[in-house]
Amino acid sequence: MSKSLRYTFGLHAVVALLVGVALLIAPGRTLGLLIWAPIDPLLSRVLGAALIALAWSSYRGFRAAERGQVAVLIELQALFCILTCAGMAWHMLSWNWPWYVWTMLGVFAAFAIAWVWALVKK
Repeated sequence: MSKSLRYTFGLHAVVALLVGVALLIAPGRTLGLLIWAPIDPLLSRVLGAALIALAWSSYRGFRAAERGQVAVLIELQALFCILTCAGMAWHMLSWNWPWYVWTMLGVFAAFAIAWVWALVKK
């Protein structure tokens, strides 16, 4: 497996784990630090759990020795990031969002590009 793919898995695991744990344990405080409007804590925790699961799959991808072992994981990560970008972009067209929301979209877009590149590169 290439070093760039291994680094993508590792970086994604760390980012997803940190954000996921924060949302799972303390969604109100986490979103409050970002000056994010309060939303349903149950859905925030569900998102946190999903991010932790994605972090686990990235960790498993990071530890894999061969690309064939991670093909499905790459597709999963790419699909999640692309759909997240599409959903965020849809809402961001209708409102003046603060910088950290644009940053979050940028992070998801960067990971989407990295995962799609890994799919195409094979």
